[in-house]
Order: sequence, then C-alpha cells, then structure tokens
Amino acid sequence: MLLGPLLVLFLLGTAGTASAHAALESTDPADGSVLKSAPRTVTLTFSESVALLDDSFRVYDPDNRRVKTSSAHHAKDAGDTASVTLPAELGTGTFTVAWRVVSADSHPVSGAFTFSIGKPSATTTPINTAPTENPLTGSLYDIARYFAYIAAALLIGTATFVALCRPPNPSVLNKPTLMGWWTLLAATVALLILRSPYEAGTGLATAFEPSAIPKTLTSRPGLALAARLLLLAATAAFLLRLRGRERFGRVALGTGAALAVGLALTWASAEHASAGIQVPVAMTSAVLHLLAMSVWLGGLTALLTVLYRSPRLDAAPVARFSRLAFASVTVLVVTGVYQSWRGLGSWNALTGTSYGCILLVKLGAVTLLLAVAGWSRQWTGRMVGAEVRLRVPELVRAGAYGAVVPEGASEEPSGGTGTGEGVSNRGDGSKDGGDGGSQDRGDGPQDRYRRGLRRSVLFEVAVGVTVLVITTLLTNTLPGRAAAEAQQTATPAGIPAASVTTVPFAVGNASGKVQITLDPGRVGENSVEAVVYGPDGGFATVPELRLSFTLPAQKIGPLDANVKDEGGYWGTNTLNLPIPGTWTMKVTVRTSDVDQVSVSRQVRIVR
Repeated sequence: MLLGPLLVLFLLGTAGTASAHAALESTDPADGSVLKSAPRTVTLTFSESVALLDDSFRVYDPDNRRVKTSSAHHAKDAGDTASVTLPAELGTGTFTVAWRVVSADSHPVSGAFTFSIGKPSATTTPINTAPTENPLTGSLYDIARYFAYIAAALLIGTATFVALCRPPNPSVLNKPTLMGWWTLLAATVALLILRSPYEAGTGLATAFEPSAIPKTLTSRPGLALAARLLLLAATAAFLLRLRGRERFGRVALGTGAALAVGLALTWASAEHASAGIQVPVAMTSAVLHLLAMSVWLGGLTALLTVLYRSPRLDAAPVARFSRLAFASVTVLVVTGVYQSWRGLGSWNALTGTSYGCILLVKLGAVTLLLAVAGWSRQWTGRMVGAEVRLRVPELVRAGAYGAVVPEGASEEPSGGTGTGEGVSNRGDGSKDGGDGGSQDRGDGPQDRYRRGLRRSVLFEVAVGVTVLVITTLLTNTLPGRAAAEAQQTATPAGIPAASVTTVPFAVGNASGKVQITLDPGRVGENSVEAVVYGPDGGFATVPELRLSFTLPAQKIGPLDANVKDEGGYWGTNTLNLPIPGTWTMKVTVRTSDVDQVSVSRQVRIVR
C-alpha cells in the first residue's frame, strides 16, 4: 500500500541531481580573474555554515599537476567560509580550484573555478562545476532517507493512536509498531554507514574503511544519527514495558512524548531548520511539523489497520482520532506556512526556483489530502450518529429512564420496524429484536459507514504518503531564499561581473572555439580577453584574431576592439561600449594565409 507511491515518486524525484543547500556567494580570487602576483590563500564564502572535508580543496597548475596546499580551514573562524593556504611560488598561467564542502543542513556541495597569474594560459585540467557524486551512493542514501521518514511516521503515529484513541483491540497494531521501529532502525544504520561516502562523493567501498564511521561521528549529521539510534533503543525498552496495557498514565504519556520529540529533533538538528535565519524558531517549527505529520499519517495507517483487522470497532476511537487529526492538521498548516515563508523569502521564488515549484506541487497534494480528510470526517460523523441512534432503543428497553435522547435519535435505523423495538446493530452485522428487518447480515448502517470510512482512509493514506515523499524531495532542494541571496551577491543590482561568450569556428582543416571575456560587461570601458582552444579542448594559437562590435538598433559601429596577441591570449583594456543594448560581436579567426572565418554572436551590455 505504501510502497507503490513511494517508488513512483522516488523515480520521478531522483531523475535529476538534487540541489545542494549551501550556495557559493563569492571566491577570492574571483572566478576567471587575472592577478599580477600569486595569492597566498584561496577563500570561498557561502550562504550558510559549511563543514570541511579532508580533501575539500584541490588546486591544479596549468599542466594539471596538483599544487601542495595546507589543510582546509575556516577563514577568520567564520563558519560560512572555507580557505586554504597556497605555496609562495606558483608560477604563471591559469590555475584550477576544485572544492567540496558539506552544508549546515547535511548536504554536500561541490564545484570548480579558475584564476590566472600574470596572464591566462592553456590548461589541461578538466573543469566541471557540477556536483561530483557517485550515483549509486547518492541513490541509496536518498532511499534510506525516504524510508526513515515513513518509518518515523508509522512508529510515532501508531503509538499515539494506541495511547490516545484507545482502540478496542490494540494488539492488532503491534505489527505496524514493530515494522516502524525496525524500519527506522535499519534506515538509520544505513544512513550512518553511507554518510562518509555520501559526503565525499565516493563509491560504497569507502564506507567500510576503518576511519569512515569515526569520522562521521564527529560531524553534526553523524551525531544526530547516533542520537537517533540511542533514542530507538530507549523507545524499544519503553514499548516492551508497556506492552499489553490498554490504559496509560501521565508518566507513560509524558515519557512517550519526550521520546517522540527527541526523535524529531534528530531530523531538525541536521537539515534546513538548523541553518539560515531564526534557527531556534525554525527548529521548533520543524519538530512540530514532523510530529503532526507522523500523528496524522501514522494514525491513519493505524486506523486503517484497525478497520480491516478488528472484528468490532465502535465509533469512539474513530471520533477521538478525528479530533486528533484535526489538531494535527492545524499544526501542519501553521508550521507549513512559516517554513514556506522562511524557505522562499519572496513571491518571485515561488515560481522562479526549484524549491518554489516543488512547494507548489506539495501545496496541491496537501489540498487534495485535506479534501479527502474532509470526506473521512463525514463518514466518521455518520458512524457516530448511527451508533447513537442504535443505542437509544437499547437504553429504553433496559429501563434507562431519564436518558437525554439527542435530536433525531428516535429515528429507526434502516430496516427497523418503527415500533420502538428496532434493530440493534452489534457492530458485526448481527441484529437483535424487531420483526420487520429485511437486511442481510453485515449490511446495517454502521457496516456501510465502516466500509465507506475504509475507502476514504485508504485514499487518505495514499495521498499522505505522496505528500511525505514530496516533503522529502523538498529537503533535498536549495531554498529559494538562499538561491536569491546567492544570486544577488554574485550579481549586484542585476549587473553581471563579466560577460563570457564561447564562439565555435571551423574553416578549412581547422576548428575550435574562442572564449571571449568582457569585463565588466557593461557600458563604458571594458577589458577583452580572447582565448583560442583547439578541437581537443587544449590551447591553440592562430596568426590573427579580430573583434568588432555593432549596435544595429542605434546604427553604431562597427567598433574595432583592436585586440593584440598577448602571448597565450588576445586582449585589450581599451574597448569602449558607450550605449547599453544587444550588441553584435563579430569574431574573425585566421588560421592560415588563406583560411579565415567570421562568426557573429549577440552580447548583452547593461548600464
């Protein structure tokens, strides 16, 4: 019942690479910059605190040889920075920096950038700014996270249903409770084992290295997982002690609530709520959100189990759960609105970011879930009303004079004689008294309402699992607020720091591409750097390269950039573009005395 929606949404949700959560705001040296002298350090600044790995930085020289650096550390003890010290003598040319850190909400993020000393040069170092991940490790880790969420809902929700709703035969819920506990235990152990290779982006073999687990236990996510294991052990002892009880005192209820809150904290302390703005409020909201979700969805599963497996179920437990579910939904709505505001930051992020789009999908699923929940509440109300109407004649026959008869309770149930000695439904389809009943066994009002409630609760559980998996996907996505802040920092006032255009060319037997950088890429004086690459991606030389710029809308140009061969690249610092707009950049490449080609590209110049 739960596995189908889980697998479908897992396949859909993991079709692309999950977004990391710590956005890179700036680098020093800046990406693509040309320095007169070698820097002493490389520093990266992120949108939130990051944890450093043993191999967080890898610096390569123009010949793809790794440069010896110091261990990675936080610059000036600032948690949102990562820095490494470079050797005094680096030489000249283009250097590549590959980096990988772990964001405060436990997700790794990686990338690469370049800087040049003296002048740009050819480099054979492959540059890949996409996260370097091992697909198998990442998929297994995500699967374990999904099952951990579902198992927590099943364990907490079922236990809450037994304690507060008091079903007549609680033993039928022993199996779901144990299933939730064992699944959460297995998922937590899997997460603990996979944590080290997941952070490093390596294969499964590295999970069994002697240093893997000890290293994981020094990180915040590792400590949270270890705490979850301890809480699961305490939960097992608590459940065994209370096994077989039908009533629970205040001490037992308080202990169970404390264990549930502790389990919820192991998620809140290592995910979105632990980073960003208003951390204490966010963590409280996250704990309440997870507990309300567990009580509702896990309780629905428990109710469905009781409806199918308990031979008799009166309306009282159903009515108690209905009130409990209403309270849970209220908490979910309040905490959900707060978390959405905290994650988005603006209305534009609702449609302009991956986080906002997934949030819209979740909103639609929650709306459907609330509609189905309303359907279930209608069946619950009918079931309660039918039981009241059925018990009134029994009270009268038993001499319960003075009983207050609710409005409409004098109506006979379907199949009654209307004589005051109507049918008494026992909850299992049997009937007492009355000679006018014509119903078949098991077709009384309560039986019909019970079957209707089964269908609505089954649908509610299916939609609820869908919401739960979408929520898990949401925790894998960069919050809209962080994305917007990183974008604003990287491009102040919407003005790009530089314009980079790649122009492919082919003429005669020669082909390749020209990478042209306009800095700062706006009105006024710009520096131009044009690097020619051959078909193999390596640096190439050409006897002549010319650049010109035309603004057709204003009938300006062509303006010759007058680039000169600077020994490894073509450049100038005197290109003046006086008006903003979409300029046509014409690139002319001569590869021999007779082979020459011109290619045009559009370049946006802003004020």
